[in-house]
Amino acid sequence: MQLVLQVKERLKNDYHELPVGKNGRDDESMIFWFLKDRKFAVDEAVQKLSKAILQTFDCRLFLSSCKKWRQEFGVSHLSEDSVKGAAKTGKAYVHDLLDEKGRPVLIVVASKHFPGMLDPIEDEKLCVFLVEKALSKLPEGKEDILGIVDLRSYGLANADLRFLTFLFDVFYYYYPKRLGQVLFVDAPFVFNPIWQLAKPLLKQYASLVRFCSVKTVREEYFTEEALPATFRD
Repeated sequence: MQLVLQVKERLKNDYHELPVGKNGRDDESMIFWFLKDRKFAVDEAVQKLSKAILQTFDCRLFLSSCKKWRQEFGVSHLSEDSVKGAAKTGKAYVHDLLDEKGRPVLIVVASKHFPGMLDPIEDEKLCVFLVEKALSKLPEGKEDILGIVDLRSYGLANADLRFLTFLFDVFYYYYPKRLGQVLFVDAPFVFNPIWQLAKPLLKQYASLVRFCSVKTVREEYFTEEALPATFRD
Protein backbone atom coordinates (compact mmCIF):
# COMPACT_ATOMS: atom_id res chain seq x y z
CA MET A 1 0.00 0.00 0.00
CA GLN A 2 1.31 3.44 -0.97
CA LEU A 3 0.48 4.98 2.41
CA VAL A 4 2.55 2.36 4.22
CA LEU A 5 5.53 3.21 2.02
CA GLN A 6 5.01 6.92 2.68
CA VAL A 7 5.07 6.39 6.44
CA LYS A 8 8.06 4.07 6.14
CA GLU A 9 10.00 6.69 4.15
CA ARG A 10 9.06 9.48 6.56
CA LEU A 11 10.25 7.45 9.53
CA LYS A 12 13.50 6.66 7.74
CA ASN A 13 14.15 10.32 6.91
CA ASP A 14 12.88 11.99 10.08
CA TYR A 15 13.55 9.32 12.70
CA HIS A 16 16.51 7.40 11.30
CA GLU A 17 17.77 6.68 14.84
CA LEU A 18 14.81 4.40 15.52
CA PRO A 19 15.50 0.64 15.37
CA VAL A 20 14.55 -1.44 12.35
CA GLY A 21 13.31 -5.00 12.01
CA LYS A 22 10.26 -6.56 13.63
CA ASN A 23 8.24 -3.83 15.41
CA GLY A 24 10.76 -1.27 14.15
CA ARG A 25 10.35 1.78 11.94
CA ASP A 26 10.41 -0.38 8.77
CA ASP A 27 7.93 -3.01 9.99
CA GLU A 28 5.20 -2.63 7.38
CA SER A 29 2.61 -4.67 9.26
CA MET A 30 2.97 -2.44 12.33
CA ILE A 31 2.93 0.68 10.16
CA PHE A 32 -0.32 -0.50 8.62
CA TRP A 33 -1.83 -1.05 12.12
CA PHE A 34 -0.98 2.51 13.14
CA LEU A 35 -2.31 3.89 9.85
CA LYS A 36 -5.56 2.05 10.50
CA ASP A 37 -5.68 3.44 14.04
CA ARG A 38 -5.15 6.97 12.70
CA LYS A 39 -7.75 6.47 9.95
CA PHE A 40 -4.98 6.42 7.33
CA ALA A 41 -3.77 9.94 8.12
CA VAL A 42 -0.05 9.76 7.30
CA ASP A 43 1.11 12.67 9.46
CA GLU A 44 -0.75 11.38 12.53
CA ALA A 45 0.47 7.82 11.99
CA VAL A 46 4.08 9.00 11.76
CA GLN A 47 3.72 11.14 14.87
CA LYS A 48 2.09 8.44 16.97
CA LEU A 49 4.32 5.60 15.79
CA SER A 50 7.53 7.56 16.34
CA LYS A 51 6.38 8.69 19.77
CA ALA A 52 5.35 5.16 20.74
CA ILE A 53 8.82 3.84 19.88
CA LEU A 54 10.68 6.80 21.38
CA GLN A 55 8.79 6.54 24.65
CA THR A 56 10.36 3.20 25.49
CA PHE A 57 13.15 3.31 28.04
CA ASP A 58 15.84 2.29 25.55
CA CYS A 59 14.15 3.63 22.41
CA ARG A 60 13.54 0.16 20.95
CA LEU A 61 9.99 -0.95 20.33
CA PHE A 62 6.44 0.04 20.94
CA LEU A 63 5.67 -3.41 22.26
CA SER A 64 8.49 -3.04 24.75
CA SER A 65 6.94 0.25 25.84
CA CYS A 66 3.59 -1.42 26.44
CA LYS A 67 5.26 -4.23 28.35
CA LYS A 68 7.19 -1.72 30.43
CA TRP A 69 4.05 0.27 31.22
CA ARG A 70 2.12 -2.85 32.13
CA GLN A 71 4.90 -3.94 34.48
CA GLU A 72 5.21 -0.52 36.11
CA PHE A 73 1.47 -0.10 36.48
CA GLY A 74 1.11 -3.64 37.76
CA VAL A 75 -1.57 -4.65 35.28
CA SER A 76 -1.05 -8.38 35.88
CA HIS A 77 -1.61 -7.86 39.61
CA LEU A 78 -4.96 -6.12 39.23
CA SER A 79 -7.92 -8.14 40.47
CA GLU A 80 -11.48 -7.76 41.72
CA ASP A 81 -10.07 -7.63 45.23
CA SER A 82 -7.39 -5.04 44.48
CA VAL A 83 -9.89 -2.57 42.98
CA LYS A 84 -12.85 -3.27 45.28
CA GLY A 85 -12.52 0.07 47.08
CA ALA A 86 -13.17 2.04 43.90
CA ALA A 87 -15.51 -0.56 42.38
CA LYS A 88 -17.94 -0.54 45.31
CA THR A 89 -18.82 3.08 44.50
CA GLY A 90 -20.58 1.78 41.39
CA LYS A 91 -18.89 4.45 39.29
CA ALA A 92 -17.82 1.98 36.59
CA TYR A 93 -18.34 -1.63 35.60
CA VAL A 94 -18.35 -4.02 32.66
CA HIS A 95 -21.82 -5.01 31.49
CA ASP A 96 -22.51 -8.75 31.54
CA LEU A 97 -23.86 -8.85 27.98
CA LEU A 98 -22.66 -7.59 24.58
CA ASP A 99 -24.14 -4.76 22.54
CA GLU A 100 -25.92 -5.27 19.22
CA LYS A 101 -22.58 -5.35 17.36
CA GLY A 102 -21.24 -8.05 19.64
CA ARG A 103 -18.95 -5.73 21.59
CA PRO A 104 -18.20 -5.82 25.32
CA VAL A 105 -19.52 -2.75 27.11
CA LEU A 106 -17.73 -0.61 29.71
CA ILE A 107 -20.12 1.68 31.59
CA VAL A 108 -19.11 4.74 33.61
CA VAL A 109 -21.66 6.41 35.92
CA ALA A 110 -20.32 9.95 36.16
CA SER A 111 -22.60 11.05 39.00
CA LYS A 112 -20.93 8.50 41.30
CA HIS A 113 -17.43 9.82 40.70
CA PHE A 114 -16.14 12.43 43.13
CA PRO A 115 -12.55 13.61 42.60
CA GLY A 116 -10.56 13.54 45.81
CA MET A 117 -12.73 10.97 47.55
CA LEU A 118 -10.20 8.28 46.61
CA ASP A 119 -6.52 8.40 45.74
CA PRO A 120 -6.43 9.06 41.96
CA ILE A 121 -4.31 5.93 41.45
CA GLU A 122 -7.21 3.84 42.78
CA ASP A 123 -9.48 5.24 40.08
CA GLU A 124 -6.78 4.61 37.48
CA LYS A 125 -6.36 1.00 38.61
CA LEU A 126 -10.12 0.44 38.38
CA CYS A 127 -10.10 1.94 34.90
CA VAL A 128 -7.32 -0.33 33.61
CA PHE A 129 -8.77 -3.39 35.35
CA LEU A 130 -12.14 -2.82 33.66
CA VAL A 131 -10.54 -2.22 30.26
CA GLU A 132 -8.70 -5.53 30.63
CA LYS A 133 -11.91 -7.24 31.77
CA ALA A 134 -13.87 -5.86 28.83
CA LEU A 135 -11.18 -6.92 26.35
CA SER A 136 -11.16 -10.42 27.84
CA LYS A 137 -14.84 -10.71 26.84
CA LEU A 138 -14.17 -9.96 23.15
CA PRO A 139 -15.77 -12.61 20.94
CA GLU A 140 -13.64 -14.14 18.22
CA GLY A 141 -13.32 -11.76 15.29
CA LYS A 142 -14.10 -8.64 17.33
CA GLU A 143 -11.45 -6.04 18.09
CA ASP A 144 -13.06 -3.19 20.00
CA ILE A 145 -15.37 -2.34 22.87
CA LEU A 146 -18.17 0.15 23.47
CA GLY A 147 -17.81 2.75 26.20
CA ILE A 148 -20.87 4.39 27.74
CA VAL A 149 -20.62 7.40 30.04
CA ASP A 150 -23.93 7.91 31.84
CA LEU A 151 -24.12 11.65 32.48
CA ARG A 152 -27.55 11.75 34.08
CA SER A 153 -27.44 13.63 37.39
CA TYR A 154 -23.90 14.80 36.57
CA GLY A 155 -22.90 17.96 38.43
CA LEU A 156 -19.86 20.17 38.90
CA ALA A 157 -18.80 18.06 41.89
CA ASN A 158 -18.24 15.16 39.48
CA ALA A 159 -16.03 17.07 37.04
CA ASP A 160 -12.59 15.46 36.65
CA LEU A 161 -10.61 16.54 33.59
CA ARG A 162 -7.55 14.65 34.78
CA PHE A 163 -9.29 11.29 34.93
CA LEU A 164 -11.14 11.81 31.64
CA THR A 165 -7.87 12.45 29.82
CA PHE A 166 -6.23 9.50 31.59
CA LEU A 167 -8.99 7.21 30.35
CA PHE A 168 -8.54 8.24 26.73
CA ASP A 169 -4.73 8.28 26.99
CA VAL A 170 -4.79 4.66 28.17
CA PHE A 171 -6.60 3.68 24.99
CA TYR A 172 -4.54 6.01 22.79
CA TYR A 173 -1.10 4.84 23.89
CA TYR A 174 -1.58 1.29 25.15
CA TYR A 175 -4.80 -0.09 23.64
CA PRO A 176 -4.87 1.39 20.11
CA LYS A 177 -7.94 0.57 18.03
CA ARG A 178 -9.64 -1.11 21.00
CA LEU A 179 -12.17 1.65 21.69
CA GLY A 180 -14.84 1.48 19.04
CA GLN A 181 -17.15 4.25 20.25
CA VAL A 182 -18.00 6.23 23.37
CA LEU A 183 -21.55 7.32 24.15
CA PHE A 184 -22.07 10.37 26.35
CA VAL A 185 -25.63 9.80 27.50
CA ASP A 186 -27.99 12.64 28.45
CA ALA A 187 -25.20 15.17 29.01
CA PRO A 188 -26.44 18.19 30.98
CA PHE A 189 -25.48 21.76 30.14
CA VAL A 190 -22.96 21.87 33.00
CA PHE A 191 -20.91 19.16 31.27
CA ASN A 192 -20.18 21.38 28.29
CA PRO A 193 -17.30 23.41 29.85
CA ILE A 194 -15.28 20.33 30.80
CA TRP A 195 -15.96 18.80 27.38
CA GLN A 196 -14.61 21.90 25.68
CA LEU A 197 -11.45 21.62 27.78
CA ALA A 198 -11.10 17.87 27.29
CA LYS A 199 -11.86 17.61 23.59
CA PRO A 200 -8.52 19.00 22.31
CA LEU A 201 -6.64 16.73 24.74
CA LEU A 202 -8.35 13.60 23.47
CA LYS A 203 -6.75 13.95 20.04
CA GLN A 204 -8.55 12.10 17.26
CA TYR A 205 -10.27 9.86 19.82
CA ALA A 206 -12.68 12.75 20.38
CA SER A 207 -14.25 11.74 17.06
CA LEU A 208 -15.34 8.46 18.67
CA VAL A 209 -17.63 10.33 21.06
CA ARG A 210 -21.34 10.48 20.36
CA PHE A 211 -23.70 12.53 22.49
CA CYS A 212 -27.03 10.76 22.67
CA SER A 213 -30.10 10.05 24.77
CA VAL A 214 -31.10 7.02 26.80
CA LYS A 215 -33.72 6.39 24.12
CA THR A 216 -30.94 6.10 21.52
CA VAL A 217 -29.03 3.65 23.71
CA ARG A 218 -32.13 1.50 24.04
CA GLU A 219 -33.11 1.55 20.39
CA GLU A 220 -29.78 1.48 18.57
CA TYR A 221 -27.25 -0.31 20.74
CA PHE A 222 -28.94 -3.18 22.57
CA THR A 223 -31.57 -5.82 22.18
CA GLU A 224 -34.25 -5.71 24.84
CA GLU A 225 -32.70 -8.70 26.61
CA ALA A 226 -29.16 -7.25 26.63
CA LEU A 227 -30.05 -3.69 27.66
CA PRO A 228 -28.22 -2.67 30.87
CA ALA A 229 -30.61 -2.35 33.78
CA THR A 230 -29.65 1.27 34.40
CA PHE A 231 -31.14 2.25 31.03
CA ARG A 232 -34.41 0.36 31.42
CA ASP A 233 -36.16 3.00 33.53
